[in-house]
Amino acid sequence: MQTHSEEAGGDRILVVVPTYNEAGNITSVTTRLRAAVPGADVLIADDDSPDGTGRIADELAESDERVHVLHRPGKRGLGAAYVAGFRWGIERGYDVLVEMDADGSHRPEELPRLLAALDAGADVALGSRWVEGGSVVNWPRSRQWLSRGGSAYSRWLLGLPHRDVTGGYRALRTRVVAGLGLDAIRSQGYCFQIDLLRRASAREASIVEVPITFVEREIGTSKMNRAIVAEAVWRVAVWGTLRRLSRPASAGRGRKDAVSRGPGGPRRP
Repeated sequence: MQTHSEEAGGDRILVVVPTYNEAGNITSVTTRLRAAVPGADVLIADDDSPDGTGRIADELAESDERVHVLHRPGKRGLGAAYVAGFRWGIERGYDVLVEMDADGSHRPEELPRLLAALDAGADVALGSRWVEGGSVVNWPRSRQWLSRGGSAYSRWLLGLPHRDVTGGYRALRTRVVAGLGLDAIRSQGYCFQIDLLRRASAREASIVEVPITFVEREIGTSKMNRAIVAEAVWRVAVWGTLRRLSRPASAGRGRKDAVSRGPGGPRRP
């Protein structure tokens, strides 16, 4: 079987999967991921899960040389887990880094379409719930409003054109990630996703949105809480204020990133 890496001209792909108490999901997600993109490696970044997720991850790694485990001391948050995973991948020479949740909400079977967007020339491919063709399954209206509202709020304050600013299913060129100032990132939760996107946009990376279907987890509990929402609200407010204070009064009609609103590939909005 030809791997995606071979199709993509030899790109080495690393999928970073942060975990905390995902014992009921990690085996299924990893198995599906390995089947969907056989040429990709998987890095499970576990925050010392008390439910034994780290032990299960070790067993998966023992049976598959493309699965790796990064054990982290204590619950240190999503953003820190991704930063550690990105560094791990950068140090080992991967060309593409992928963000994926461990709870099954990000369907591994859709990853080839994100990777295809990079093959077509994008630097960053966002798995988007809020563009044409994107959708959510089994989400209450309150969660949909929170997600849509968070994206709208961030677009308004940060000048981002993307519809799904808070989504966490992404594929990124490593050369872009390496230039985002990982050492300076302190944001956690979905605020980390906003932070990463604003940094990539500021570096004029080519960013496209690829429609995905987000499926609410069936096993375990969501990590979303008020503290995560509050962090995003105040950090985005600070970033937005600094942005407005730092740019010239004549600015405001500059370049916008490419946004793909369907499977046909990137296009200018």
